[in-house]
Amino acid sequence: MMSQCLSIGAAHYKELLKDTLCKELRVLKDQGLEVHMEESPVGSLTFLACSVSGCEQIEPVFKDQIAGVVADLITSEWKDKLLKDIIRNNYYYFDDDEKGTIYNYAQKKINYNEKSREKDRLWILRRLTEYLNFNSNLVIDGFIRFRLKEYVNDLYEVADQAVDDFLSEREYKEFIQLLRYFVEIQDPRAELVNVVIRPSGVFQLYDEVGRVINSDYLKDFMVELAENEINYEDLLISALITISPKKIMVHTGNGDFPAGTLETIRQVFADRVSQCQGCSMCRQQ
Repeated sequence: MMSQCLSIGAAHYKELLKDTLCKELRVLKDQGLEVHMEESPVGSLTFLACSVSGCEQIEPVFKDQIAGVVADLITSEWKDKLLKDIIRNNYYYFDDDEKGTIYNYAQKKINYNEKSREKDRLWILRRLTEYLNFNSNLVIDGFIRFRLKEYVNDLYEVADQAVDDFLSEREYKEFIQLLRYFVEIQDPRAELVNVVIRPSGVFQLYDEVGRVINSDYLKDFMVELAENEINYEDLLISALITISPKKIMVHTGNGDFPAGTLETIRQVFADRVSQCQGCSMCRQQ
């Protein structure tokens, strides 16, 4: 009667690995096969020796099941640990809260694409299957380090991108704080400004009685900014800060008003901002 034995070693997630392997072996046991698992600690590692017998054709099925368990754990639990280790070791100059934020950014990037995650799992599964065809002992941590370098390098890239996102977000928040300061220190030059976006994508400002705002100081300001190739959204925020009105009414019209621009206006001007629910200005858009 043919018997197969594989020994799986791990330094992390030992209980989870053990429980998952037990479930897989139970499937084989329910099919009438003889299965056995023996646990052996060796230093910081725990080895789980899994054996199965009772069928001449059990070897490929048994190895595929073990490979599937390990691949699933690598792309879930070990992936998270690898990311945390990469962030901790390579970006040690951030404090713990900042590292946590960077980790969250990285997690979102990895979990965003289901197709990409499945592709990674299948690639790892193939590498595991190839390895187990010629080896009966597998140390997961070592396998990742030496046999999955491409996967680990991808995680390094994700961590780099997450750091870039974190720094960009921090710079944006600091910029918003600076704009708020400018708004707070200057006297309002208007009671109300209505913000309307035209089909061309150009923003137009109106006062409280519906007149186009074209004062000399604003004209000169807009021309100066336009010469520096600042986009329309930047011009709008800058113009509103220059006027610093007591109230801002944003007319979103048919929904073409950029959500990001509206959010920036809200963050800079806070409770000065209101959103129109529909009026003649909105319909004119």
